[in-house]
Amino acid sequence: MILNYNINTDISVNNLMDLNKLKSFEDESNLKVNASELARELGVDRRTIRKYIDGYKKTEKRRRKTQFDGYYEIIGELLGNDIKIFKYKSMLYRYLSDNHGLKAPESSFRRYISSIEKFNDYFTNRKHPTVSDKSAMRFETDVGKQGQVDWKESMEIILNTGEVVIINIFVFLLSYSRYRVYRVSFTKTRDVLKHFLSEAFETIGGVPEEILFDNMKTVMDVSRTRYFKGKINDEFSEFANDFGFKVKPCIAARAQTKGKVESPMRILDELYAYNGDLSYEQLVMKVSDINNRENNRFHESYQTIPILGLDKEKNALLALPNSEIRRHHKIKSKTLSVNESSMISFGYRLYSVPPKYINKQVSVQCFDNLLHVYYNTDLIALHRPSNKHLNYEPDHYKQISKLTLPFDEEDIEAIAKN
Repeated sequence: MILNYNINTDISVNNLMDLNKLKSFEDESNLKVNASELARELGVDRRTIRKYIDGYKKTEKRRRKTQFDGYYEIIGELLGNDIKIFKYKSMLYRYLSDNHGLKAPESSFRRYISSIEKFNDYFTNRKHPTVSDKSAMRFETDVGKQGQVDWKESMEIILNTGEVVIINIFVFLLSYSRYRVYRVSFTKTRDVLKHFLSEAFETIGGVPEEILFDNMKTVMDVSRTRYFKGKINDEFSEFANDFGFKVKPCIAARAQTKGKVESPMRILDELYAYNGDLSYEQLVMKVSDINNRENNRFHESYQTIPILGLDKEKNALLALPNSEIRRHHKIKSKTLSVNESSMISFGYRLYSVPPKYINKQVSVQCFDNLLHVYYNTDLIALHRPSNKHLNYEPDHYKQISKLTLPFDEEDIEAIAKN
């Protein structure tokens, strides 16, 4: 509103904070403003008008203490770390939950981060807008109908030794239940791909009718385009025929075609938060932990828990081929017994496994110059081939020591390090 008093002044009053302008006007002109009229215009009591004219200023609201204030210093250190990378707030939330005992709803945590300017700026400055000239229609896939496969490629991870390793993560996802299988490898050869797919089928207990691939060279000799159906590699075609699924390649440069698998791949960016923390063996186990967590948690975006969705989807999957066919397409494995010392014998050397597998049968596969030890379809240990006679993983040694040595936790920790 504009107040005109036929003297040389125009004062604009649009809110309560503008009322302090009227004090000097009253002092200089010896006139009083109509507080009742202003009160009606602004929808407040006339006494409030008088209070603000006389110079009242609303005190700034103090920020209330929150359950996250105790994490302020930790968050500051993590976001200020030169090698750790948190691409999304959800990744920081999960890191704090897994490693610092944070127990709170993620939505509340995200609001807290947004309320602290320097924390919010960390994530705002990392945003990379995605521009697409193609739109993709969302659709749901019938139960048992489709799986999707891709690689999270060339992730540079810093180990706790300072060594930088470049890893690739195989991602298989059932389109209906969103159940996923992750596997880590240095290489992406056709043999590794077939091996991981065979393991994925065994894990889910069947085979989907079709599997969607991008135009990876291990699958396609000639890429599919909008005008050409492409050519599937003969060896991979034989593999697909043996398992009974159809190979469905995406159109080149149309990544949105397999959009369901893209989100599970972004989740793996969480590994960058562990830069400098883990050995290679622990890194592989961390991928396994993420895999299990994502299969067992409720996903709001598609309103399901994948492990429960898989229970429904299993009955609609194609049956697995016999074990001889499966074995033909997998990297060679050896079945071994775990002895009373929680060790397996491979190549005249002994390697540790967690003690809960004592007296059980495990399978060992060697690829990427690593021994992969499985119990059923679960990866339970990872070792580099060694010339030493006894090869213990520190965590295994601690678990075994707790069962056999009369020492407390601190002593066992020191013994394990030695």
